[in-house]
Amino acid sequence: MVNIKNQLTLAEFFALPAEDINYELIDGYAVPKVSPKYFHSTLQLALCFLLRALCKGKGRIVPEWAIILKRQGEDWIPIPDLTYISYTRLPANWKRNEACPIAPELVIEIVSPGQTKQQFASKAKDYFEAGVERVWIVDPEATSIQVFFTIDSSQLYTGNMLITDDLLPGLELTVTEIFEEAGLI
Repeated sequence: MVNIKNQLTLAEFFALPAEDINYELIDGYAVPKVSPKYFHSTLQLALCFLLRALCKGKGRIVPEWAIILKRQGEDWIPIPDLTYISYTRLPANWKRNEACPIAPELVIEIVSPGQTKQQFASKAKDYFEAGVERVWIVDPEATSIQVFFTIDSSQLYTGNMLITDDLLPGLELTVTEIFEEAGLI
């Protein structure tokens, strides 16, 4: 694990040695991401599988892709569990092995043990202020997905409530379908 006690610039952050641990740049510091557990990993895979077909030809759905954003005027490099960015926002011919250079339309975060939905609600606010249009918070323990449409507007989905969204035309999924695909119910 990298032991960083000083604040880093964006260039210094990207120059850190590659490791098995993912770091996010928060307030100038390299902060390790929580190591995913089984529920987290299977939900991430299920969502990627279900959304990838829907996004084909429209944009990218990518797991664990760092995004270059600003948070309270400072460089911020979050690594959402899943990111959707349309080809309108980042053209299909953009193929570089680097962080996402602009705010995506959608980020999906999955709550891991020790994290709270309140922490993610605060992070959702930061995402919106950085230009992200939609934030999903998936809670494996509650078997729910909270979709933030704006900073002040969200909907909690459970069971067979149908998730639809103009952001992803054709999206029709339920929490039950997602958790079944993950093998968790």
